[in-house]
Amino acid sequence: MKYPTSNKKLVNWVNKMARLCQPDDIVWIDGSAEQKRKIEEEAITSGELIPLNQKKLPGCFLHRTAVNDVARTEHLTFICTKKKKDAGPNNNWMQPRIAYAKAREIFKGSMRGRTMYVIPFSMGPVGSDFSKIGVELTDSRYVVANMMIMTRAGESVLRQLEIEDDFTRCLHSKADLDINKRLILHFPEDNTIWSVGSGYGGNVLLGKKCLSLRIASFLAKKEHWFAEHMLIMGIEDPSGRIGYIAAAFPSACGKTNLAMLVPPEGLKKKGYRIWTVGDDIAWMRVDSDGALWAINPEAGFFGVAPGTNSKTNPNMVTTIKKDTIYTNVLLKPDGTVWWEGADETAPEYGIDWQGRSWRPGTVDEHGEPVKAAHPNSRFTAPIANCPTASFRLEQHHGVPISAIIFGGKRAHLAPLVYESFNWQHGVFVGSTMASELTAAQVGKIGQVRRDPMAMIPFCGYNMAVYFRHWLDMGKGMRKAPRIFHVNWFKTDDKGRFLWPGFGENLRVLEWVLQRCFNNIDSIKTPIGYIPRPQDLDLTGLKLSAGAFEKLFEIDKKSWLGEAKEIKKFYRKFKKGLPPELWQEFDALLGRLKS
Repeated sequence: MKYPTSNKKLVNWVNKMARLCQPDDIVWIDGSAEQKRKIEEEAITSGELIPLNQKKLPGCFLHRTAVNDVARTEHLTFICTKKKKDAGPNNNWMQPRIAYAKAREIFKGSMRGRTMYVIPFSMGPVGSDFSKIGVELTDSRYVVANMMIMTRAGESVLRQLEIEDDFTRCLHSKADLDINKRLILHFPEDNTIWSVGSGYGGNVLLGKKCLSLRIASFLAKKEHWFAEHMLIMGIEDPSGRIGYIAAAFPSACGKTNLAMLVPPEGLKKKGYRIWTVGDDIAWMRVDSDGALWAINPEAGFFGVAPGTNSKTNPNMVTTIKKDTIYTNVLLKPDGTVWWEGADETAPEYGIDWQGRSWRPGTVDEHGEPVKAAHPNSRFTAPIANCPTASFRLEQHHGVPISAIIFGGKRAHLAPLVYESFNWQHGVFVGSTMASELTAAQVGKIGQVRRDPMAMIPFCGYNMAVYFRHWLDMGKGMRKAPRIFHVNWFKTDDKGRFLWPGFGENLRVLEWVLQRCFNNIDSIKTPIGYIPRPQDLDLTGLKLSAGAFEKLFEIDKKSWLGEAKEIKKFYRKFKKGLPPELWQEFDALLGRLKS
């Protein structure tokens, strides 16, 4: 067979994996429009993709996963390091020797009767110092179609691999889609990912969470940079100055909506403009100027469909009108799609995410309502479609970060926004983040769990060492970003949100950037700095009586209760937890008790 590359390391690995999986054919992805069309046609024939109404949704397709394969399976996701302590208490661990052996048995012959696709891809602009190259081998055309949206894939990456031969080896097979034979394995010491038995994007688009966070976080520690579960957005003020923010939230907590928000009517007259750099992952490095610079390694969005509409995210509604792959949503009779929380009301009839007839009011055998779309249904769309896409997406140098924001869903505890006292205190704030579980995670929805930096499911090594890495990185910056915490989800006694959220969040971000640019003062509290009432622009916004006071209320008794939970969480890391974080914990207790 003639190979389209002279990289012997790559060719030898592809041949070795082909001997294991035994595909009928091997196809190398070149990224061309012609090859993309051919793969889409084959996917339609095989039933992997369903073409949608090409007049209303040009270039769009529908895909359905197996019923038991609809989210990340965290209990089947492992970090495979020689020493268990290197994976840490935050990860499932398996010895590499055992992991390879278990997976090899499932991979053996798994691609018989199928094609093995070789996808050379770059996370980040091809050739940038920020970027990393991976090669994914897969028997799923759905994976190929998604990776061609989510990454820079094809010929240009192969040419880069002739200059540098280092790449992440990513092997995936659907195999039998048997949940009892499903494994998502990360070998950070080998720069390798093996995923078998799943077809859900979060488990099989190996450039995404697997490489860009779990493997990349390990590489980032070793190479002194950050790989974080963060959006990146630019906020251009009326003077034309753009301040860039990186922000971490657990999945389905509004990260995507924030990354491309529309300025509210009350602030539009000021002339603000939003630039979307990314909605999920940030790779950040300290540059020669001593500041932190960031890129979004992805080229697309893999967003949650339910709740996406013209109120919550009008820019995303525009983005997904073409060249988009929808997963596990309702198919309407006119060849378009629908999900709970979409703009229009539910159709009178459709085919639900499981391929069954559906009408409003459909119930299951227990009398429970049947959802038309799965709560974790998705869309995959090119970031280039986004009306607010940043002009710096392909900038090899990235963008300078002024502020880092942490946040989550806390109904009563955390105020709308507060700023940490300094970098070390900011790391403490990020390390103690907590939020409710979402449909993107397996578990009881609504249950609160601690999720430092929104990285619990994605940190590829011991989180105690990860915290140390954060502290050390701060020491290497002459112009460190300021660190903030936000909580859009605070409620009143009747469970009603006190803050309207969505575009109105720009009011909070305006204050954040003014603090970064040293334009305004603040009020010091036991947990950090909060805005003075006159410094948060509420023009055109009508809050309920007493809402502003409740949004910034800091109940010392509740925070002392929170401190007990933080202590329990920190103890999981035993002696590995950096002493600086215990110092910040003790300082918080002292301030709360004074």
